[in-house]
Amino acid sequence: MKQSIRILLVTALMVAVVVVLSTHLFPSNEPSVKVMAAQTSPVLSTHEMASDNTFTQVYDEVSPSVVAISASAVSHNRVVSAATGSGFVVDDAGYIVTNNHVIEGANQIEIDFYDGTLTWAEVVGVDPDSDLAVLKVDVPADTLQPVTFGDSDTLQIGETVLAIGSPFGQDWTLTSGIISGLDRTIQGLTQFSIGGVIQTDAAINPGNSGGPLLNLDGDVIGVNSQIATTSNSNSGVGFAIPGNLAQRVVQDLITNGKTEYSYIGIAGTDITMSVIEALGIPNNTRGIAVTDVVSDSPAARAGMQGLSTTMQVNGGTNLSSMDVITAIDGYALKGMDDLISYLARETVPGQTVRLTVLRDGKDWTELDVVLDERP
Repeated sequence: MKQSIRILLVTALMVAVVVVLSTHLFPSNEPSVKVMAAQTSPVLSTHEMASDNTFTQVYDEVSPSVVAISASAVSHNRVVSAATGSGFVVDDAGYIVTNNHVIEGANQIEIDFYDGTLTWAEVVGVDPDSDLAVLKVDVPADTLQPVTFGDSDTLQIGETVLAIGSPFGQDWTLTSGIISGLDRTIQGLTQFSIGGVIQTDAAINPGNSGGPLLNLDGDVIGVNSQIATTSNSNSGVGFAIPGNLAQRVVQDLITNGKTEYSYIGIAGTDITMSVIEALGIPNNTRGIAVTDVVSDSPAARAGMQGLSTTMQVNGGTNLSSMDVITAIDGYALKGMDDLISYLARETVPGQTVRLTVLRDGKDWTELDVVLDERP
């Protein structure tokens, strides 16, 4: 297996376990994932901005599009493992979106529709990098009510959002909250991270995995995927894969059975005071401090330089050289999260991107990078 660079994220936040939101009924091989999450005070409700009638209308409109999923691994007529989760219909051909971890390892997938229809589903394709999967069912056309997608790139912190899913097996449960953060990064089911993730305080719990996160127009703006918790239940910090990324992945899986992501070949961190002081750059500088460049990667071929240091006699270390990426294709980068999100959302392997780079804190340069596919 090829070795891939792990992207370093610098943070001073508290450790919390990230729980993928499917409810497992038997032991499974599902990987445990951790993130760094801040301990925050409860957010005051802003639901007064939307009437109860609005919530009811969205629920009535979207619930027929949402499905409950039971996924089992059966061997020698015995259920080895099982999980429940959620999903939603994306077109009238019978395609359904859920999380990869909901159906991972399953050979029997049962779909329960809002009107009581039960059917088996087959797997069309999975994408562990984004933790998304596409299923297909064969049911009458009038059973299928596809969702509509909103533009997740236009979301703002504080917007009211709704979630419909099957927390703890309680099918078609509606919860509400706000968007409490944007452009978060969470771990996928591989060594690569998912960028541009939506953070919400809407109550989502095990079993909500794969269900839709909705705006007040009833449009899907995210796919509920993980929670940050120390107790395996809602703590007010949930994460949803952005809808725009989900649309791209779903189309790729339906068309090709897989999706491809761009690879640049660096390790780096967000700008810290230590970097600012070492390079003598302004305090408001934002971007990615490149700590390492993978040999023969797109970044290396473009001439990007990683961290260089010199050792002092007394054992200290001086920073002598470092590239700081401040923009990609003219899009300003606040940190590594922005770069991960941009590469996944806006680029494909083989595409050329232009990086704006501050070298050694004093020289500006632009590097044209031809992106590879992730190894």
